[in-house]
This record gives sequence, C-alpha cells and structure tokens, in this order.
Amino acid sequence: MVLFLLTYYAVLSFLTFLLFGVDKWKARHHQWRIPETRLYLLSVLGGAAGAFIGMYLFRHKTQHAKFIWGIPFLLITHTVLLIYLIV
Repeated sequence: MVLFLLTYYAVLSFLTFLLFGVDKWKARHHQWRIPETRLYLLSVLGGAAGAFIGMYLFRHKTQHAKFIWGIPFLLITHTVLLIYLIV
C-alpha cells in the first residue's frame, strides 16, 4: 500500500511537472495552451509537488493567486496525508 501511494504521487507529480513545462513552452510560442483547470486538477489529485517545482523552475503561473496559495496548501495537505497513511 505504501509503495503504491508513493509511486502514485511520484508519477502524478512528474506528469504535472512536465505539463507545467509544456504549457510554459506553448505560452512562449503562442500555441494552444493547457487549461488552468487541468493543471490545477492534476495538482489536487496528487501532483502538487510537481506543480510547485514546475511553477518556480519554469516561472509559470506565479502571478495567479489560486496557484500561489493553492499549490503550497495542496502540497502541505498531501504531505500530511501521506505521513498519516504511512505511520
């Protein structure tokens, strides 16, 4: 169970991180973008760590309040939940 949860969060975080990078690339090249709701939904479902890293590494979505406050809140919530389930 623990291995499954850690793998789930790692894979979803990596996918979310990649999508933040892709969306930033698309923004720079004036292409069709990934909807904010999709990025945020992936963060809610477990990709908050990847979203947090992607936000600041790619400097993407750092001017949006729901990302500035929401992603760290989700990251803390997921971390507490994982610790609770593991211990």
